[in-house]
Amino acid sequence: MKILMLGDIVGGDAVDLLCKKLWGLRRELACDMVVANGENATGIMGLSAEDAGRLLDAGVDVLTGGNHTLHNRSIYTLLDDSRFVLRPANLPAAAPGCGDTVFDCGGVRVLVMNLVGMMGMEHAGNPFETADRILSRRKGEYDLALVDLHGEATAEKEALGYYLDGRVTAVAGTHTHVQTADEKLLAGGTAYMTDLGMCGPEGGVLGTDRAVILRRFTTGLPQRFVPATGKIVLRGARITANGLRAEKIERIVL
Repeated sequence: MKILMLGDIVGGDAVDLLCKKLWGLRRELACDMVVANGENATGIMGLSAEDAGRLLDAGVDVLTGGNHTLHNRSIYTLLDDSRFVLRPANLPAAAPGCGDTVFDCGGVRVLVMNLVGMMGMEHAGNPFETADRILSRRKGEYDLALVDLHGEATAEKEALGYYLDGRVTAVAGTHTHVQTADEKLLAGGTAYMTDLGMCGPEGGVLGTDRAVILRRFTTGLPQRFVPATGKIVLRGARITANGLRAEKIERIVL
């Protein structure tokens, strides 16, 4: 089967584009399932319940999150009620929602695990230990396993890829909004990519209006982030899997 994993969705224009085109893109790429990171979808800082619902209706099967997921309070009830909207599993237990789910994709049970890195992130537990606990708790419940590690440090992401090699189908990083060119199959059959990139507007700084970011860097003063304008790019990876083992990983650049 083929799974499309999309990088951080940034801003309302990217949400609108995915709502218009994702079903057609699924057919074009012959994808059976779509996983997308939505933590920047609403105003580039969080995910609203409304936008989450739109993206699920548009063809995203599971939405993952990151360090900004809980910034929009409207998502809290949905995190508790929906099996297909995740927040990082290694956030404190008091946070709403959970960080893993099993999606039935035409009879194939796909475990999706959402983690956040320890390095440069706040309030995050150890993603290596959390992954072990989830795989142990879910033993026998899944045929494929996908991991979204939302993190700053490339070393931490790559280390988790090797740590989980042979035990999961894919480990893909999110958060930096910059797509990496290191897609590969690890020795144990796990597909790996350090960062899927961004689904958002070109011409800004990581999808944010560049004038805002330049003022922040040149003045040192706080700024209100707003999305950049311009062409929306879609970045991610398509993973071909046969059972738990991945057979291929391809960068998606649209």
